[in-house]
Amino acid sequence: MDGYAPLLTERDESTQPAVRFNVLGPLEVLKDGVDYAPTTPKVLRLLAMLVTRPGKIVHVDSIMHELWANDPPRTVRTTMHTYVHHLRRCIEQNGLADDAESLLVTKPPGYLMRIDPEQVDVFGFQRLHLRGRELLRRREYAGAATAFRSALDLWSGPPLSNVHCGPVLSGYVVELLEQRRSALSLRIEAEIRGGMHLELIGELRTLVAGNPLDESLHGQLMRVLGRSGRRSDAMAFYRQLRARLNDELGVEPCDELQLLHHELLAEGEHGR
Repeated sequence: MDGYAPLLTERDESTQPAVRFNVLGPLEVLKDGVDYAPTTPKVLRLLAMLVTRPGKIVHVDSIMHELWANDPPRTVRTTMHTYVHHLRRCIEQNGLADDAESLLVTKPPGYLMRIDPEQVDVFGFQRLHLRGRELLRRREYAGAATAFRSALDLWSGPPLSNVHCGPVLSGYVVELLEQRRSALSLRIEAEIRGGMHLELIGELRTLVAGNPLDESLHGQLMRVLGRSGRRSDAMAFYRQLRARLNDELGVEPCDELQLLHHELLAEGEHGR
């Protein structure tokens, strides 16, 4: 934002920030490979609110809603200031910045962490995700798959898995999980278009078993099975999905899956 001083976290010779923040798994504050994240639950949630919006003001009302939802204590602002104090003390005691108040800034109407987005793993994930989408659009399938794999490799588990998330952070976690699902689906799509069929069958069968109503995954599995000479298996998975959708949701498979099923049937007829 305008008027910001240079980042207070020093950079090493490779220009990477000395302090990094991981969101895609447990919330971590890493310096020289050591995690210095606070352990007090609400202080950790406060840190999560600030780290997920690096360099931007997080309104006090948003913080209070996350920490207490609709039941704030009578001394809510005093209590929140106490949590900010504890977070600054954590920064100072662990040498995460030369000046804690210049890293965790009070800036009406809220607070901000004066850090670069690139210090947070989620921004690296999103950059690689966008890179993969661009390469896929240009039909550079191997490069796209590599970009998506690199993005997914940044994940170590469910986002903010050590944080007891309130209403604000819970919505953020749902959004991140959808982005991960998209990256995984597009990585598989890039590999299918690049000619990988047999190699994907095992992974897709595992994914389908864990997501029995996911039509997109079923479609990808049916495609790789069909292109691997296993049309009967592909159609068997279609019948299983159709039965589940009818029994549990009262709906038919989507048009794309129905078309794929008809194509597999037609290929079988032509092969006779």
